[in-house]
Amino acid sequence: MSDTIVPRGTFSLEELEELLLGRWPGGDAALAARARQVMADEVGEEVRLRGLLEFSNRCTSDCYYCGIRRSSRSDDQGAPLVRFDLSEEAILEGARLCLQEGYGSMTLQAGERRDRPFIDFVEGVLRRIKEETVTPDLPRGLGITLSVGEQTRETYRRFFDAGAHRYLLRVETSNPRLFARLHPPEQPLERRLQALEDLRAEGFQVGTGVMIGIPGQTSRDLARDIMFFREIDADMIGMGPYIEAAGSAREEMHRQGLLPDTSGAERLRLSLRMIAATRLVLRDVNIAAATALQALSPTGREQGLAFGANVLMPIVTPGGQRRAYQLYQGKPCVEETARECISCTPRRAAWARRPVSYHSWGDAPHARRKEGVFHD
Repeated sequence: MSDTIVPRGTFSLEELEELLLGRWPGGDAALAARARQVMADEVGEEVRLRGLLEFSNRCTSDCYYCGIRRSSRSDDQGAPLVRFDLSEEAILEGARLCLQEGYGSMTLQAGERRDRPFIDFVEGVLRRIKEETVTPDLPRGLGITLSVGEQTRETYRRFFDAGAHRYLLRVETSNPRLFARLHPPEQPLERRLQALEDLRAEGFQVGTGVMIGIPGQTSRDLARDIMFFREIDADMIGMGPYIEAAGSAREEMHRQGLLPDTSGAERLRLSLRMIAATRLVLRDVNIAAATALQALSPTGREQGLAFGANVLMPIVTPGGQRRAYQLYQGKPCVEETARECISCTPRRAAWARRPVSYHSWGDAPHARRKEGVFHD
């Protein structure tokens, strides 16, 4: 396979599978160089920033692989899992910190809930952030990515009208068989796909992604995932390695036969190839260097940038709540403060020889080219 004979952005499943198996001419170093060149041409060298604020670990879903699943009882140290909800003021403090540090955007993430008090709370917080973060550099306030799971189309409309303009809803896998292994029957893939359609219909820039290294997952499955990203016209991608859950959720993974069956090094290599392959196919979208990469290597996020990712999400969750928001075992930065994460971010970009973009929403060119979508 040679990238010189593949038309712009077009790969067959077979070609993608070969790439993911490590058969790019010249090896992974050549693949990374090609992905970075496409990234530079299509979205630029700058690393976009999103301050990640995890504001609640209460969740009504029971995904078998997740450390904050509904039935989780303990954290990674065996202590009872303490459920938390940040106050509106605590969330606003995180938004002000993002603004102060020059992050033009933030990501608000929480467990999945669909009750009226939660929806009303999120809507109110979004409106306050937009009102209180207006500056000459950001005349419409901070850009906001929201990630609170599957909701009704009406709820998505409320969130969009309140000021969120990007939404991340990972599909985890587009393979129905694998999806069913990872989730209880009351959480069907069809509902996830409908939610992605509803987000697009309500005007959101749509983000999705998958886990890489799920037991039983093949390179062909991952190649199909990339095709799925293209089919739904995704604007941003957030994906990372499959890692066993923390605490009591790990017991459920064991019961379901879902503990990782490949080494961390293998899953990291495959994750980096997935980032590069997604860049070569989707080209002008935003791709995050996920925090989970760092769980497998101290320089995991930096390597993600080297393979074509262009987004970093430094965590700004208050230190007291970080340990209670561990979706997977070994999550990095749980003992750090928001200030420490802030200081690390420029160093990560510098490791990959990349400049950082400040005071900007950092929307993907793919989204900016669409009529009617907000952009910088």
